[in-house]
Amino acid sequence: MALLLNCCALSRQFGAEPLFRNLSFTLADGERHGLIGPNGSGKSTLLEILVGRQPAEEGEIVCRKSARLALVAQEPDFPPGQTVREILAAAARESSQIDPLLGQAGFRDFGQRADTLSGGWRKRLAIAEALARQPDLLLLDEPTNHLDLAGIEWLETLLQSARFASLTVSHDRYFLENIATHMMEINPAYPDGLFRVCGRYSEFLERREEYLAAQSREREALATVVRREVEWLRRGAKARTSKSKARIDAAQQKISALEEMDSRQAVGSAAIDFSATERKTRRLLVAENLSRTLGGRTLFQGLDLVLTPGMRIGLAGANGTGKTTLLRLLSGEDLPDRGNIVRAEGLQVVTFDQHREQLEPDWSLQRALAPDGDTVLYRGRPIHVKSWARRFLFRNEQLPQPVARLSGGERARVLIARLMLRPADVLLLDEPTNDLDIPTLEVLEESLLDFAGALVLVTHDRYLLDRVATVVLGLDGEGSAVRCADRLQFESVLAERAAARKAPPKKTSATADEVRPAVRRKLSYLDQREWDEMEVRIHTAEEELQSLRAEMLLPEVACNAEKLERAYRALKEAESEVSRLYDRWAELEEKIQ
Repeated sequence: MALLLNCCALSRQFGAEPLFRNLSFTLADGERHGLIGPNGSGKSTLLEILVGRQPAEEGEIVCRKSARLALVAQEPDFPPGQTVREILAAAARESSQIDPLLGQAGFRDFGQRADTLSGGWRKRLAIAEALARQPDLLLLDEPTNHLDLAGIEWLETLLQSARFASLTVSHDRYFLENIATHMMEINPAYPDGLFRVCGRYSEFLERREEYLAAQSREREALATVVRREVEWLRRGAKARTSKSKARIDAAQQKISALEEMDSRQAVGSAAIDFSATERKTRRLLVAENLSRTLGGRTLFQGLDLVLTPGMRIGLAGANGTGKTTLLRLLSGEDLPDRGNIVRAEGLQVVTFDQHREQLEPDWSLQRALAPDGDTVLYRGRPIHVKSWARRFLFRNEQLPQPVARLSGGERARVLIARLMLRPADVLLLDEPTNDLDIPTLEVLEESLLDFAGALVLVTHDRYLLDRVATVVLGLDGEGSAVRCADRLQFESVLAERAAARKAPPKKTSATADEVRPAVRRKLSYLDQREWDEMEVRIHTAEEELQSLRAEMLLPEVACNAEKLERAYRALKEAESEVSRLYDRWAELEEKIQ
């Protein structure tokens, strides 16, 4: 494949601290790169440097002549008052592609104003706008943020079939596994600040583990040599001969090398641990017959829900089906049109807001972390704000910095830090994973698994949802709420309903004249045999699917990249088989109508 872009020794600082140093890599036609790294490591800045929105302080970018680059930012920004079609018309290189692109992105009303769109539809529009520029290289910054599961799957399919190259910043592990042909990680733990692997995310995990293990062995060997040299130096060695002087110089170099290696490997992860109250009540919240209408459309009706300690509910459904609205009803911020919610006396509800509206942009980081002074009270124990900040990977020099200058992931960590100060009976988390790096996501998962209260979680991160939720409540967008064992079962329910809608309606009554021409067609021998066995085959396939879903959540699978990849592939094959059987059932049913 032809070389598309070459980056050589790129460096960028933010204030006194370097974001990254001496980054070098290449991108070629058709390659799909995934880019990960700790929050604040400069991933978004790197994308903006590549498209020329920010300068690199050092280094060089060489792009193939006439190559076109397009960037989809984390938070798309559109001119006020313009319709979705006008926005694409301003970007499109060919007017004939405007309507097809909007249709592929799922839009039906091309005259809708962009400033009225939800976050997920704004992201879809931003992706369509970038595609209209016919890029040779598409840069995507956290593209799954705000997208619902259907939107994420649409984007996966789009990237997998695209002829252009892509570089995607994401912390969605399933998404990276599905779209990336190459993986890169920006991290000061690596000598060159970058670790790159040709392969999928699961292969990257294996290669990284091997690399870090080799680094650890190298560090142990070097530490042994340094201990021996330090003992020799302590015996009072003098540089009386050139041999002694050379050994002293070599010892100092080894000591410096060990210090440099230790400083690179001193990369921590946020210490997240939500506090539950000591409440003994079993029924924390009881919702009966809840109904809510918004904009003339029924989001859900007749919804019953009981929250008890240890229950972890995942809310699933497309954008606009009412997930955030339901959280607002449970928290008491909004009232249902019908129905009743009874909360235990003195119930402590803690809410994470996906729009980060709880943070004032002009606050300093110190005030955001400790609003009442220099200390916070965590589990009855006072902790100085500097120690509290370090727990969430913030440096002391960042404390005076305004919240507006923090990255999305850093703001998410601030919100989590504030929530941890409030003991909770019920946690309501609305897209808490947006912008979080993968190490922080893993710590968040463990904290939620250990939380003793009730949890209601809305997230686009399929891995987190599969691992944490003990039950999934799916909102179908048609007023119904479906209780499922997991996300994949809810997706199967939606697929079944879609297949049923495609099947022609059965006539309930007809006149003699109508019946005469509608002669029931007889199936062939093979089709009839297939029809007779179809129900059993579907039941068997669904049981296999349920078994594979359970296997994905086993610790020995979830923590092993090779086993996880095999299980995931088997799961996708089982999903395809269930979908194929339902489609075939609909075909046979149509033949005998």
